[in-house]
Amino acid sequence: ADMDALPLPDSKDVPYRSTVPGVTHACGHDVHTVVTLGVGLALAEYARAVALPGTVRLVFQPAEELMPGGALDVIDAGVLKPVSAAIAVHCDPALDVGTIGLRTGPITSAADALEITLAGPGGHTSRPQNTVDLIYAMVRLAADLPAALGRLVDPRSALSLVWGQIQAGTVANAIPRSGQLRGTLRTLSRETWDAVPELVTRLAEELVAPYGAQIVVDYRRGVPPVVNSAQVVDVFQQVVDVWLGHGASATVAQSLGGEDFGWYLNHVPGALARLGTRVPGGPTYDLHQGAFDVDERAIGVGVRLLAGSALELLRRHRPPATG
Repeated sequence: ADMDALPLPDSKDVPYRSTVPGVTHACGHDVHTVVTLGVGLALAEYARAVALPGTVRLVFQPAEELMPGGALDVIDAGVLKPVSAAIAVHCDPALDVGTIGLRTGPITSAADALEITLAGPGGHTSRPQNTVDLIYAMVRLAADLPAALGRLVDPRSALSLVWGQIQAGTVANAIPRSGQLRGTLRTLSRETWDAVPELVTRLAEELVAPYGAQIVVDYRRGVPPVVNSAQVVDVFQQVVDVWLGHGASATVAQSLGGEDFGWYLNHVPGALARLGTRVPGGPTYDLHQGAFDVDERAIGVGVRLLAGSALELLRRHRPPATG
């Protein structure tokens, strides 16, 4: 369960809207936390009547929205020792409540952060030839770097570089001395993710060189793709069929969103399922919107999926009896 929020105003008019101005759970993390708490309560009640065939560890993790994600700190603290499998759900506002989205293999993408700083001597806008026209260099870099990557990387990896912030200058008639471009880079491919930092740095330096600007590329590693284990997805499917009913699952496409649950799956097999949160016939919200809302019936669906899957995974990993 990821517990952090986003620096966005909560625009919902509901009893559970954020009580902190300018901060909201616009990615469903509050739902993830309640679902995981519900799993613990359900399994504790179950264990009063039937002994659990093993141990279930509930992980409440901070800082999922920060790169490279709070999962690394939790892993370093020993949360995976010993663990045989890891499972999670993530809200999906494109699926109706009661529907579970499943996918074997990669279900999210790698996501990194990129910050590029350009510098020059500055000058008057009437004489750009006598200095470094920094704004022009930034504009060319902003347009040409994503385009160049599209010609040097296998298009099947779906590499996407999108700028979220470009900042430079204070007045209209002065060429600034420095400026910054900030964005995110995402890819479906683990192989491309491994290779792209060096490529981005080289291309950025070459694209800026003709204009004489100094450049510093700060490529910040984010998160790897979440790669779902076929065996764990099979457990999800079995639980959906038994606990939620046939037809309650749907095959979903790989998303370009990043999710630090991928770090756990670098160490143990596991899977992430999509938890439908849309009111049937209602609006489709997007994640990271201040208006993002859920059909609260999704909480019970998520509890049943994860509790049932935890029990089934324990049964499958239980060592055979001896003697």
